[in-house]
Amino acid sequence: MNYEPKAWAEAKGACLRNFNEQGDIDSVNGALALRPQIEKIVDQIWEEGFDNIYFIGIGGTYASAMQVEVYMRGKSSLPVYVENAAEYLTTGNKRLTDRSVVIYSTVSGNTKEMVQLIDTVKAKGVRVFAFIDTPGSLLTQEGKWDYLVLYPKNEQLKFFMVANYLMYKNGEFPDYDRYNQEMEAHLALDLVNIEKISDAWAYDYAEKKVAFLKEHPDLPHYFVGAGNQWGATYSYAMCYWEEQMWIRTKSISCPEFFHGMQEILVADTPVTLFMGEDEQRPLAERVARFLPKVCGNYTIIDTKELPMEGISPEFRGSLSHLMMHAVNNRVDAYMELFLRHPLSIRRYYRQFDY
Repeated sequence: MNYEPKAWAEAKGACLRNFNEQGDIDSVNGALALRPQIEKIVDQIWEEGFDNIYFIGIGGTYASAMQVEVYMRGKSSLPVYVENAAEYLTTGNKRLTDRSVVIYSTVSGNTKEMVQLIDTVKAKGVRVFAFIDTPGSLLTQEGKWDYLVLYPKNEQLKFFMVANYLMYKNGEFPDYDRYNQEMEAHLALDLVNIEKISDAWAYDYAEKKVAFLKEHPDLPHYFVGAGNQWGATYSYAMCYWEEQMWIRTKSISCPEFFHGMQEILVADTPVTLFMGEDEQRPLAERVARFLPKVCGNYTIIDTKELPMEGISPEFRGSLSHLMMHAVNNRVDAYMELFLRHPLSIRRYYRQFDY
């Protein structure tokens, strides 16, 4: 008889770890159901008039602001800009006036830089459109906002809903109604489907990545992206791998990749390229063609390979950041497993004053 310990043996292989299919469907559909409320607010802003609109954030919310700004930049003549909250507090911006509108999102409702930012811009008479996840938090108090939407998660989706309606109001989105019909009928189901079909790949990616990181703890991992994927790489490298997993990373945009970074790549440099389907895809394709020539440790995640049933091809570019996020949800679940480190734990963030 051969003894095989089984009672406490860990399960091996992909298992859709930390996946709540119905919860995710309800979350996305709940965000999409905010559209009438968002449209009413934008209608009011439009009627009152404005000189500029600023999407402002810090950390991950700044990354989402970058994504919505680049999304609108080539499609709209509206004066839409992006600002980092901490930079604004030190440098200011003369173009942000009492006729401007600030749009931001916060999970906690009490992030230090955002609280100070809102106090500063409100003192100037700037109108504030706030998306806040946490009811009863500091930034939900009267006087901190002019327009408020309380709903958890789906930050990028909420920002893009604002952008789409602004462009519709400006005569720049003739397919607005058809777009939203497709989103409301299919988006939530499509995103959970992406998580399910990418789960096995994500398990393998995370297992190999953690093994490599343990062998090379001082070697940074590079994330590269363009368009709305640049915000994704910036956020993913900083907010997940560094802040939550304590892994050294560097993020770089595809247009800057060939002006410095390509010279430091060698055969075993770990690189992950996020490829989306918006107007800046050719910049990512150039990186994808280059990587195999000099590097043997690269990964390309291309949203074009992912199915989005019921979504017209011309709309996929506006959703590729959400598709990438669905894939990375699976990666996060297994990175957490292999690192034996809950992603809710931070080493320093909000642990003491600084």
